[in-house]
Amino acid sequence: MSDLLQLGRISDDMREQLARVFTIHSPDDFPAEKITHVLTSSGVGIARTLMEGLPNLKAISNYGVGYDAIDIDAATAQGIIVSHTPNVLNSEVATTTVMLMLMCYREALRDDAWARSGNWETSGAAPLTRSADNQTIGILGLGRIGQAIADKFAPWTPKIVYHSRTKKDVPYPYYDNLVDMAAACDVLVCVTPGGSGTKNIVNAPVLEALGPQGTLINVSRGSVVDEPALITALQTKTLGWAGLDVFENEPAIPQALRDLSNVVLLPHVGSATVETRRAMGQLAVDNVIQHLRDGTMITAVPEHG
Repeated sequence: MSDLLQLGRISDDMREQLARVFTIHSPDDFPAEKITHVLTSSGVGIARTLMEGLPNLKAISNYGVGYDAIDIDAATAQGIIVSHTPNVLNSEVATTTVMLMLMCYREALRDDAWARSGNWETSGAAPLTRSADNQTIGILGLGRIGQAIADKFAPWTPKIVYHSRTKKDVPYPYYDNLVDMAAACDVLVCVTPGGSGTKNIVNAPVLEALGPQGTLINVSRGSVVDEPALITALQTKTLGWAGLDVFENEPAIPQALRDLSNVVLLPHVGSATVETRRAMGQLAVDNVIQHLRDGTMITAVPEHG
């Protein structure tokens, strides 16, 4: 049997399938010279030094769509093919995005506290909120998940606009300048991949352009948003609201963000449903088993596709 190094947690079902064809090793004890495959996750990735210390490594299966924690250039140079798990989580991340927007617009946390505290009985109705209908929603990164987000917003009759590296064949207005798009939007949704190319792409000028009536939603990577600038914008009301599923130094969330009432915080659960994680896990397993059989992967990353 071939040898697989498991980085991060997997389900019992995933382990059972893998154990039929691999000897599974933990990072605490493994024979480096025997490892031919690695199964990791977006949150764990694999250190470049570890990758380079596995001389017979042929393939890395990433349990997640984001793979910025894997050095793709180093993998390519070493002849290692990398896969990820796109598409199976698109709808779930889109649902989380809509939920975050609605929670911001309808002040769900504030009104939940209003009801629980007894304020409704003693002080009367909660203050009015905003309608989520007919808003201009800018999508930063109109890939597969971005399109799913645009589709899922349809019942709220939005105007969808987008910014990406290149213009796409879609029926939405394209902005080649992110600040200009933010100025035109009620909501800015970040769903672009992480990495050095997008680090802090949502910075103070973008947040200022989005404005005191604007809402930022981030379901991509914490690195995409300049977190100190975001905190300042929310504190000063330069930006109205934010709904965040990701953070710069997860799982740590700055106390300043936790203290704010105009931000909704989720612990990186964009795709975290039983059904979606099962589908992601199955695809991660299928990728590594297919590579063992014929040297190909079902969903190799674009750089290796």
